[in-house]
Amino acid sequence: MTTGTTAGVLPDELDGGLEVRRESDIGNGLEEFEAVVRRQLELIGEDPTRQGLLQTPHRVASSLTWLTRGYGQTAEDVIGDALFEDHHASMVMVRDIELYSLCEHHMLPFFGKAHIAYIPDGRIVGLSKLARVVDVYARRLQVQERLTEEIAGALERVLTPAGVGVVLECEHLCMMMRGVEKQNSKTITSAVRGVFREDARTRDEFLRLVRG
Repeated sequence: MTTGTTAGVLPDELDGGLEVRRESDIGNGLEEFEAVVRRQLELIGEDPTRQGLLQTPHRVASSLTWLTRGYGQTAEDVIGDALFEDHHASMVMVRDIELYSLCEHHMLPFFGKAHIAYIPDGRIVGLSKLARVVDVYARRLQVQERLTEEIAGALERVLTPAGVGVVLECEHLCMMMRGVEKQNSKTITSAVRGVFREDARTRDEFLRLVRG
C-alpha cells in the first residue's frame, strides 16, 4: 500500500489503484449530488417542486452513496484480524452469497449469487469475511467480469492461499428492463487462481460443488 495521501482521500487500494473515499467527502458532496438529481428530474420532464418529489433528490443522493459504499472500503479493512493460523488444507467453500451491484454502463442494478472457495496454506479466514469481501467490490459501479476477478484477486492477496475459485451468477436489469428485454437470462463468470487453475481435479471438484 502506498504511504502518501492526497487531500480528502485515503491511500490507494492495493489491487485497483482506486482512491478510497472518506466519509467526510461523502457528506460534503451530498448537497451537490442533490442538485444534480434535481436537474435530472427536470430533464426527464418532471417537476421537482411537486409534493411527491420534494425529498427525492435527498433520497437518491443518500441511496446511491450507500449503494456505492465499497469505494470507501478495502478487503484488508473488512477482513481485519479475522485470519487464524491453522494447518487445515482441504477446500473451504461458501455458496450462495447474495450480491447486489450497479452496472457501470447504465447504472442499473444487477444481482445474484457468489460462490467462493479457497484452499488454505497455513491460515484460514472467518467465513463471514468472504461475504464482506464480495460486498466491498459489489458496492461500486461494476461489470460482472471485473467484479469476479477483483474478488478472487483480493482473497488471493490477503489470504495467500494455495488457491482461490470464484463463480458469480447474476441477472442484469440492463438486459431485463431495457435493450433486448430478456427476463430469464443469467450471466455466469468465473475466476480461478493457484491450484484451482493448475490442477484439473481441484478445479472440477470446485465446479461440482458450485453446481450443488
